[in-house]
Amino acid sequence: MTGYPGDRPAAGVRAACAVAAALLFFLACLTPAISRAGEPVIREYPVPPGSHPHDVAPAPDGAVWYTAQHRGELGRLDPETGRTRHIPLGRGSSPHGVIVGPDGAPWVTDSGLNAIVRVDPATEKVRAFPLPEGRGYANLNTAAFDSKGILWFTGQGGIYGRMDPRTGKVEVFDAPKGRGPYGIATAPDGRVYFASLAGSYVGRIDPATGTVAVLSPPTRDQGARRVWPDSKGRIWVSEWNAGRLGMYDPSSDGWREWTVPGKNPMPYAVYVDGRDKVWITDFGDNAFVRFDPENESFEVFRLPSPGASVRQLLGRPGEVWGAESGTDKLVVVRDRPIRK
Repeated sequence: MTGYPGDRPAAGVRAACAVAAALLFFLACLTPAISRAGEPVIREYPVPPGSHPHDVAPAPDGAVWYTAQHRGELGRLDPETGRTRHIPLGRGSSPHGVIVGPDGAPWVTDSGLNAIVRVDPATEKVRAFPLPEGRGYANLNTAAFDSKGILWFTGQGGIYGRMDPRTGKVEVFDAPKGRGPYGIATAPDGRVYFASLAGSYVGRIDPATGTVAVLSPPTRDQGARRVWPDSKGRIWVSEWNAGRLGMYDPSSDGWREWTVPGKNPMPYAVYVDGRDKVWITDFGDNAFVRFDPENESFEVFRLPSPGASVRQLLGRPGEVWGAESGTDKLVVVRDRPIRK
């Protein structure tokens, strides 16, 4: 036998300590990853300087369309490479909203052209559908397709309208209370809702007749800016002036409101994801805010770039996209893969 009688027990203790230390180090490295599992990951994508991106529309093919408002162009981002491509929309163009239609093409509400614009995603051919003569400048804002393929749109000048892609016919109607129609969206039952920023109400359009019912949130002069439905047909509203998130339930014809956290909340955009979580953008806190209707809780995710000014949200499974008009960037919040 070599060594002293106590060497083996001491070696055993040292070995056990080494194993314990290694285990503690492993757990220390692993725990932060586990604690972050399922939390959103934020990434920004720069777009050409001077674009002032206003709205975004993620497409089924993986691309993301965006309106380069100050350049009069429609942009296309490839998130895989970060590359962008711009398509001029015409002299005088000032595109505001963009959505992807049932035909897979981007449709633009262009306030500069006073027209609805379609861009062919394959050929990049631009086709404009002007508002009827005599209607004047509408300050076109946002669009949404209904369940029958009709495109409805808003104009802050005090109008809302519809356009039939099959015929190209455009109709315009005077909005209740005049100026203000802004965000617009289609509910699961096929009815179309829009928010009036200047009018501080939500309008419910009957697609069959084109008439509007005025729905007034509890808070006066709240500045309803954008609307979005959830899977249950409830309508969520970003209340810009009031710093609140509103919800209208058609089944009960009732309203609820929640104050957005922060010292000076300024909720601009609203979007409901596939899990019925409500997302808003807060100019006051330079953040994305997620609201869980089940437990009525808010989570705040501050954006990497100061002064982002995210004006609109749209998404696809696992992603919520926004346009940083203040930084010439697009931003996405992605679900973090859960470690198995």
